[in-house]
Amino acid sequence: MRIDKVYTRGGDHGETSLIGGDRVSKADPRLECYGTIDEINATIGLVVTALAGSPARGFLEPILQRVQNELFNVGCELATPDPERRAAQPRIEQRHVDALERDIDAVNDDLPALTSFVLPGGGPASAACHLARTVCRRAERLVVALAQAEDLGGELPIIYLNRLSDALFVWGRWCALKDGQSELLWKSRET
Repeated sequence: MRIDKVYTRGGDHGETSLIGGDRVSKADPRLECYGTIDEINATIGLVVTALAGSPARGFLEPILQRVQNELFNVGCELATPDPERRAAQPRIEQRHVDALERDIDAVNDDLPALTSFVLPGGGPASAACHLARTVCRRAERLVVALAQAEDLGGELPIIYLNRLSDALFVWGRWCALKDGQSELLWKSRET
C-alpha cells in the first residue's frame, strides 16, 4: 500500500467511503466503531511511550505493538460491510484472543489479590493502560450495538475487544507493580 496524498477532499461534505466503495455519512455507526478502534490504537501508542524506562517495557512493548496491528484488522473488518469482501480482508481470529489470554496469564499471577476496585493511576504506564482500557470498553459497546443492528460476520471482534480490555486492566496493574508504584484503590467509605 502506498499513500501519496493525505487529503482527497472526498470527505469535505461529511461522507466517506467504506472498503468496497460504499459512501456513508461520517456519523454512521460503523465509522464510530472503527474510529474508536483507531482511538484505542492511539492510546496504546501512549502506553508504549509511557513504558520508556519501565521494567515492564521488555515484556509489554512487543505485545502492544502486536495488538496495534491486530486492532487494524478489527478496523478493517468493521470498514468492510460486504461479507464476501470482508472474508478476504485481514481479520481477527481465535488465535488472537488466545494470545491475549496467554499474555494476561503471564503476568496475572504476579499481582496481589484485589480487595477493591482500582482507580486509574499507579504511574504513567499504568495510567495509560487504564485510559486505553476505557476507550476499549467504549469501542466494545459500540461494536455490540452495531452487531445488534447488522451482521458483522461473527462475534470475534467483540470477544477480542472484551479480552483486550481485560488485558489492559491487568497490564495496568502489572505496570504499577513493576514500576514500584502503589495502586490506587477505591475507598467507598471515604467519599
